Order: sequence, then C-alpha cells, then structure tokens
Amino acid sequence: MTASLLAVETFVPVASIDINGTAKDMVLHQNRLLVATDMGHIEVYDTASREKIKEISIPDVKDFMGDIMPARVMSTDAMKGQYLLLSDSGKGGYSDLYLYKEEKLVKLLGPEDKSAIIKARFVDENHILLGYLSDEVALLDTVSKKELYRTQLSESKFSDFMLNEEKTQAVFACESGVLSILDVKSGKVIRELKGQNVDNVYKVDYRSGMVSGAGQDRRGSLYEVKSGKGSYISGDFLIYATALSPSAKKVAFAMDEKNNISIYNTADKSKIALLKGQKSTLNVIIFQDEKRLFSASDDNSIMVWDLNKN
Repeated sequence: MTASLLAVETFVPVASIDINGTAKDMVLHQNRLLVATDMGHIEVYDTASREKIKEISIPDVKDFMGDIMPARVMSTDAMKGQYLLLSDSGKGGYSDLYLYKEEKLVKLLGPEDKSAIIKARFVDENHILLGYLSDEVALLDTVSKKELYRTQLSESKFSDFMLNEEKTQAVFACESGVLSILDVKSGKVIRELKGQNVDNVYKVDYRSGMVSGAGQDRRGSLYEVKSGKGSYISGDFLIYATALSPSAKKVAFAMDEKNNISIYNTADKSKIALLKGQKSTLNVIIFQDEKRLFSASDDNSIMVWDLNKN
C-alpha cells in the first residue's frame, strides 16, 4: 500500500439539511446556500446556522395530462438581493426564466421565446449567462430582456458551465468531452481544453485558473487554463459531479457507484480524503472554503462536510 493510500482519511457528514423536494441545483452566494428543487421553488439557507431564511416559488404548470403540478426548478443563482429561477417545465417543453427582485417575481423568458435553456447564472446585476441544450451560450440583458449575443459552441449537446470568480470567463462542457473557455463579455471562445475526456463531461468547475471536469468516461479531468495542460484521475464509475476548492489545491469527484466523494491534491493527484454518507446520485458539490463542503443528490438532503472533523 502506498503512502498516499495510507494517508486517506474517511469523513461522514457533520450535518444535513432537509429540503422540500429533490435538489436539482445548488449555489453558494456569500453566506447563503441556494437550493433549487423539483417542487417549484428554491430554498435559501444561512450557511452558519443552516436555518432556512427564504423560500421563493414559481407558478405551477400543467403536465401532458392536463394535471396541475409544481414546476421543476433546474437552475438558480443570486446577485445583490436578486434571485434567478430557471424551470424546464414550461409549456411545450420550453424553459421559463424568472427574476425575483424587490419581493416580486418577473418572467424574463417563456414558452413564446421557444428557449431550451439548461443553466443560468448572473454575470452582474443586469446580465445573465445562459447555457442552451443545443450547446449555445447567450448573454441576456435583464433590463431589455434581449440577448446581447448567442454563440454556437459545438454540434454536441450541452452539459454544464461554470463561471470563474471574476465572472469574466466561463468553461462550457458538452457530450464531446471538449471544454470551451469563453470570454463572457464578447461571447468568443478563447481556448479549448481537450485530451483528458473522451465522452460527455457532466459537470465542470473553474477556480483559481484551474478547471475540473466530471466525465462519463470515468475520468476526473484537471486543466490549467492558461497553458491548456491537463491530466486526469481514473474513477471506478461514471463521475457525475466535481468541485475545486477556492485555492484549487483540492478537487472533489464523485468517483464510485456508492456515491462517495473523493478529495485529491491537485498538484500530485494524491487522494487525501473519502467522504461517505451520500444517499443517492450526486449532482452538485461545492467547497465553501478549503475544509468545508456542501453536496446535493437526487434526494431531499443536503450534506454538510468538514475536513477538520472525521
């Protein structure tokens, strides 16, 4: 047994947060944790007390049988008192994009726009970056409700995107395994990261000049954006989720079929921790800092982890 294997510590959750519905997306904004659910709302929690401080709902929808049901919220975000709620349950299978501001819910896009948007994130107070199923990216002006640009990234199906900390660049993933680095202001692709994934990349993260990718090919990819150099860590199962710590010195991957989270040093790819206790398939992992994490699965529990406490 190698020294790196001997050094692996096992951790269990220090707490969990029960939500009303199944978690579909999760965002950490300052000291607030936002969780999007399939029950037509987002829930906002204080990260210190883990108490729910806000819940925002969008209108119910009719299913194909004509029955009234909650709209599934697939993506959410926050910016200076504003909240985004993106649903893929709109009429005709199109997306509904809502902005919650000053205690009012405003629809920015609806079925009439015929938009198949999968993910939305704030760039600033008046602009939202959109990821389309068709692997197009658009920058939406929330005042005019018009797109400032729309760029076709590839012919593959879109999977995920993540903005860097400054919100000046974003990494886009698709089913081809190629990751595109986009200049957010212009919509132009400034670099392609490839060679480490050969199939669909489910999730990506972008922190401190590094990108991580969670691959269907059982590869957890790592790239240095500036140089384009990459490597990967092999997993035992489809890798559905990933996250980088703020310094990018640590990376988390969902590496096995037991839904455990493996933590690695990015410098030498040595495994340093194993997080056990997730109940179902992981969809989001977030580092709050170098030691604390949140994770969400296809269930109604958010797990809270602390690498100081095992």
